[in-house]
Amino acid sequence: MRRRVVVTGLGCVTPLSCDVADLWKAVLDGKSGIHPLSIIDTTHHKVRFGGDVTNFDPGTAVEPKEIKRLDRFTLFAMYAAYHAVKDCGIEFSKEDATRCGVILGSGIGGLNEIEEQMFRLFSKGPDRVSPFTIPKMMLNAAGGNIAIQYGLQGPNFAVATACASSNNAMGDALKAIQYDDADVMITGGTEAAITAMGVSGFANMKALSTRNDAPEKASRPFDADRDGFVLSEGCGVLIFEEYEHAKRRGARIYCEILGYGGSCDAGHITAPDEQGRGAGRAMSNALRDAKLNASDVDYINAHGTSTPLGDKAETVAVKNVFAESARSVAISSTKGHLGHALGASGSIEMILSILACYDGVIPPTINLDTPDPACDLDFTPNQPRDRKVKIAMNNSFGFGGHNATMICGRLD
Repeated sequence: MRRRVVVTGLGCVTPLSCDVADLWKAVLDGKSGIHPLSIIDTTHHKVRFGGDVTNFDPGTAVEPKEIKRLDRFTLFAMYAAYHAVKDCGIEFSKEDATRCGVILGSGIGGLNEIEEQMFRLFSKGPDRVSPFTIPKMMLNAAGGNIAIQYGLQGPNFAVATACASSNNAMGDALKAIQYDDADVMITGGTEAAITAMGVSGFANMKALSTRNDAPEKASRPFDADRDGFVLSEGCGVLIFEEYEHAKRRGARIYCEILGYGGSCDAGHITAPDEQGRGAGRAMSNALRDAKLNASDVDYINAHGTSTPLGDKAETVAVKNVFAESARSVAISSTKGHLGHALGASGSIEMILSILACYDGVIPPTINLDTPDPACDLDFTPNQPRDRKVKIAMNNSFGFGGHNATMICGRLD
């Protein structure tokens, strides 16, 4: 018999806020975290805006001497984990360390470090490459450093499936607890890909919006005038805990994690399946895992990146899976507020899905002013909506054809 898994702690780093409560309020207020980029020089770039995090102080979670030894994506994870652990009230010193672990996702990992050291290599020679290069850039650095900080000796690995990374990571964390490999898992995703190369690479493949004159309006999921996604960065960390373990220590429980499903399009390395077949399989697999029908779902936090192909394919997928209930389920994409944080997006959106259940509010899809006729479902345009949300679904789809869906439920 599978053990029940609940969420007891939340932490975040986003362009809107690095505090979960403030982030939730900003989302419901329809605020945008998209602005002209300030962490890189965009003078010669085609795209000069995005969702970089400018209100972030790693010193609250990391010793000052350690900050220079960690890439930005790891610093995000350390910060969000610190606040998630604080939020859940667990004292790991009193836990069995072998029953506590970390599984985090990231699409790219230490891109800042890679760029910096490549510059040193070609401009100053091989002897000037930092000895910290490898431990800073490696994808598993975030999870490894969190484990070291809290002394966690349970399951620990990194997941890299592009923009599906954090949903896949959370799915693995769910199974680790369900099948008795752990009692507590720190999980989610982190990404810091706003670098000169990161922005150039996405811009040159024509994946990004080019609305340099109106950055706050650039990310417009399901809108007829959308022209690409907006690159952002950030982190979402959640504490997954076995239900009885959480009850014994009197933890505040946000929700129960009910199901997880994954799939692969096996079609194109970047373009989604236009019929949404892989995305649909991920949703169907998650419903089957949760032992739910599509009609049981009250809210979908859509992947909804604001790309012409992706939003349309997800709409088709929802129609195929939800059939007659497709038009009654509330849907929104919070990427209008936050842009697309790649491998971290699913974990941030999982936090927002959980809060939709916890508070009974559907967050809006901002900038949805002219609905695309091909995207004709209830995408909650521009204004939040009070609604009892018992079951919420969170979709994440990534380059490589990776699809991952999580389902959470309110505990009444």
